[in-house]
Amino acid sequence: MNHSVGNTARLLGAGLRALLALTALCGVLYPLAVTGVAQAAFTGRANGSPVKDGNGRAVGSALIGQGYGGDLHWFQPRPSAGLGENTVNTRYELLVSGASNKAADNPELVEAVKETKAKVLADNTVPGYTPTAAQVPADAVTSSGSGLDPHVSPAYAALQVHRVAHLNALPVERVRALVEEHTEGRSLGFMGEPRVNVLELNVALEALTRR
Repeated sequence: MNHSVGNTARLLGAGLRALLALTALCGVLYPLAVTGVAQAAFTGRANGSPVKDGNGRAVGSALIGQGYGGDLHWFQPRPSAGLGENTVNTRYELLVSGASNKAADNPELVEAVKETKAKVLADNTVPGYTPTAAQVPADAVTSSGSGLDPHVSPAYAALQVHRVAHLNALPVERVRALVEEHTEGRSLGFMGEPRVNVLELNVALEALTRR
């Protein structure tokens, strides 16, 4: 009887020591080590890839698209129909993420694309510049698979150059150069397509207009 109780006590003691050791290792030391390495080597990514304005204030993430409330002074992102609105920061639309899953010949999708295309053409028509329907790229009238894409194609950014220049009283060539400066190439030189991060581009635009 006493021998059995002693064995049980030893087993419980060993189990408790293992529990405490593993808790300290896996629950404290390992997370601290991983967090430390991430903060030291990948600070921006570890903190959500924040984008900061000229005053050092975080204005969003380079990984998530945001809207501009229809303010045409700014470069506009891809459409994000169907997303909810974040009440904390209305520039973000993070309530729902996903595509419409409608077929390319779906009447509702076709009509939405036509309406969006007409709006894009109207919004970007300014004195001395009238875009044509052929200049409107697909990403200007359709949302991405996630609905949160932070990028637009160089073609869509270029389509907006004259409008942005006109409304901000800037030379067209300066705004075009700004787009070129913020055009990213294919990942590793062969994956994906060239793209422009809209938030980063608008932060640079804001800095330009405040000079």
